Amino acid sequence: MGSTTLADVAGEAGLSQGIVNLHFESKDNLLRETLRCLADEYRAKFDRTLEKSGPGAADKLLALMEMDFRPAICDRRKIAVWFAFWGEVQSRPTYRKICDESDQYYDDVVEEICADLISEGKYDHVSAASVSLALTSMTNGLWLSCLISPKSFDRHKAMDAVRSYLSNVFPKHFQQ
Repeated sequence: MGSTTLADVAGEAGLSQGIVNLHFESKDNLLRETLRCLADEYRAKFDRTLEKSGPGAADKLLALMEMDFRPAICDRRKIAVWFAFWGEVQSRPTYRKICDESDQYYDDVVEEICADLISEGKYDHVSAASVSLALTSMTNGLWLSCLISPKSFDRHKAMDAVRSYLSNVFPKHFQQ
């Protein structure tokens, strides 16, 4: 991202540099809008997945986890862009704000679903916040595997790992 210029972007997109300058005015604006577009796209798919999933908390959680490994989400090019932005979050407050809002929404929904599962299954020893954090960390780690080891990454095996974790945490709701 650091060495990319608006001219590079215009050339790659097959547009004139003037049209790119007109719409974005600066590289910073272009990058910020790119991140917003990625975050909005993910949120729309996330919300649609929740709406279409089964009525139970287990159905919802499994549908969200499966969504994270579908080709439209678990795409090396998109993942590379996400990781590039995450690498810039420390020095770019605007990126941090966009990522934090997106992550907070996702974390809140997943944690609420986990809390419902804990209540339904009477899993007294389980923390919804801990399970939500573990699932997010697992997904991010598996996305990193997809990015750096594309030949050995298998989205079905990734989902099997998630299912294995869920069956250990919520054995009444998920079978191995």
